[in-house]
Amino acid sequence: MTTTNSIAASATPTSATGQNDHISALKFITCGSVDDGKSTLIGRLLVDSKAVLQDHLAGVQRQGETDLALLTDGLSAEREQGITIDVAYRYFATEERKFIIGDAPGHEQYTRNMVTAASSADAAVVLVDATKLDWKNAGLALLPQTRRHSLLAHLLRVHSLVFAVNKLDAVEDPALAWKHIQGALQSFAQAAGITVRATVPVSALKGWNVVDANAGWCGYEGPTLLQVLEQLPNTPADTGLPLAFPVQWVEKSSSSSADTSQGRRVFWGRVASGNVAPGTPVQIFPSGQLATVAQVLDHARRPKDVPAGTSAGIILDREVDVSRGDWILAAPTAAAAPVDDDFGDTPAAVPAWPASRELRTTIAWMDDEPLVAGRVYWALHGHRWVKAKVKAVVHKLNINTLAEEAATQLDPNAIGHVELLLQEAIPAAAFGKARVLGSLILVDTASHKTAGAVLVN
Repeated sequence: MTTTNSIAASATPTSATGQNDHISALKFITCGSVDDGKSTLIGRLLVDSKAVLQDHLAGVQRQGETDLALLTDGLSAEREQGITIDVAYRYFATEERKFIIGDAPGHEQYTRNMVTAASSADAAVVLVDATKLDWKNAGLALLPQTRRHSLLAHLLRVHSLVFAVNKLDAVEDPALAWKHIQGALQSFAQAAGITVRATVPVSALKGWNVVDANAGWCGYEGPTLLQVLEQLPNTPADTGLPLAFPVQWVEKSSSSSADTSQGRRVFWGRVASGNVAPGTPVQIFPSGQLATVAQVLDHARRPKDVPAGTSAGIILDREVDVSRGDWILAAPTAAAAPVDDDFGDTPAAVPAWPASRELRTTIAWMDDEPLVAGRVYWALHGHRWVKAKVKAVVHKLNINTLAEEAATQLDPNAIGHVELLLQEAIPAAAFGKARVLGSLILVDTASHKTAGAVLVN
């Protein structure tokens, strides 16, 4: 994968208010190491974009100064300790776009919260604190959390990653620090195979290059952070794949004249991949029963074809046994070459999404207890629960060298490759191909706490 240093400097507003209403809101998170200024950056975005009311601003005054971090740190423990613990979401809009911001904690012990926020984000802004680095050294080493959060965002298929180098106003030579830190970030991204949309020097405290440009500062002439965010694309849905639909709720409708289902059951959920339309041949997993889609309802119960990433209600042409946790998949297709058997040449059916009990995965481990071979967990795939046994820990990723190291366990907040054996087969796919089909979570069977985020390889 390639790495770019910045979005073209010509990333300027292209429309008047209301002309970009068709563009979906961008959901992004801020992440990175502790005390890098993530909450302050969000506060600056909110204040300078005029998204904060005066009475709210008055409530975050400390000794005559506005503490921008308090605009997102809402828990009492966060205010007392001056840290971010849980993910806080804030909303704001400019003339170009609407935004949903998730302020992810930087502490290593709260990595699970960062993973939760990143799993549904379109973009990640990774903050880098210039004052914590040996910025005078061209070969400087990045902080572990900077590397970890960047890798996690990449593993979770966050579509756009932006580096924001913060607190350059607090170093002796901002231009030299920017040059060396930018080089270190570029080298890291290239080694990790991470595509970077932009790298921007900012001062969250003073507001430089966040919303308002400070032209020429550090020798940077590119767009501000907000201009970069306004140009980022939303995560594309997996529409070019066969249909996959995890059933979340089964509704038994009445046969009244106002009911479009004509008395048939409606299977509700969010389309994971492909498109669903009347006439689509489908197969129910795990029963294997075949049917045809008779009608599709959107979230407002209007008949409508529905693409991936959108909620829908599916009505089949006949009554089949479907429950919460089942999958409605594209029907198998005949193989191009016939298969010989005792009854002559018969085309073999090829499942659109083959099911398997054995999975090779990448796991971001979040439990306090290490992951070891032989342990059994609950695995959630779509809306289906199945027991999963850790067959083997293959290796772990050294976040400092990016090398794969031999390992017998994964410690808290470690990332590694693990082989899982499931009690029942599931229609899994590589996460790089299909986001929903390729992701699971592991839950401790005793404590019921989320233990790990699983990506199928």
